[in-house]
Amino acid sequence: MTHPLAKALVLDFGGVISKTMFETHALTEASLGLAPGTLTWPGPFDPARDELWQKMQRDEISERDYWHIRAAETGRLIGEDWSDMQTFVIRARGAEPDAVIRPEARAAIDRVAEAGFRLAILSNELDLFYGKDFRTKLPLLARFELISDATYTGILKPDPRAYTAVTEALDLEPGDCVFVDDQLRNIRGADAVGMRSVHFDVTSPARSYAEALSHFGLAEH
Repeated sequence: MTHPLAKALVLDFGGVISKTMFETHALTEASLGLAPGTLTWPGPFDPARDELWQKMQRDEISERDYWHIRAAETGRLIGEDWSDMQTFVIRARGAEPDAVIRPEARAAIDRVAEAGFRLAILSNELDLFYGKDFRTKLPLLARFELISDATYTGILKPDPRAYTAVTEALDLEPGDCVFVDDQLRNIRGADAVGMRSVHFDVTSPARSYAEALSHFGLAEH
């Protein structure tokens, strides 16, 4: 049975549109004046070597908890007290946010928009982590008609209200939307409200975006 094409692509930001902080350790080290190889936590790229990541995956701590701990650790390496993730992100990549956007994301977003489909972002901490000025530094975000950010709504994925706020704002049925996120708990939240979903694999972004594009009849070039 052939399913009708989706109408909107709804993306998480961190990890899906932007590269993860794990992938940009070298950039972070250079920005902070740290020796190459100083940052060793690998997250999903080698979970066995990152106990804190494993705790997050077991829901013993939240994703925000994970990043607040990593931010504090990194700040101490340069003799600073970083109490929030925003300081970490801005110092590590805030000056050149375009440099950490996945090329696969840029290509997929352009293809979806140019084909006449709709685009939205559903993030738990876009401005919380990146700062209010971040959006003005990233022209790519102008492609999105809706950015729902729990920094302001206070409703975190996987709360069902986070997803329904997006579908209602777009005036679409959940099944018309394809939601893409790298955290399984958030994918399960989307599934629970009836959205189509793609569990994004940060170790294979091209394959994940190909799966997302398939819902729009957009085969890979």
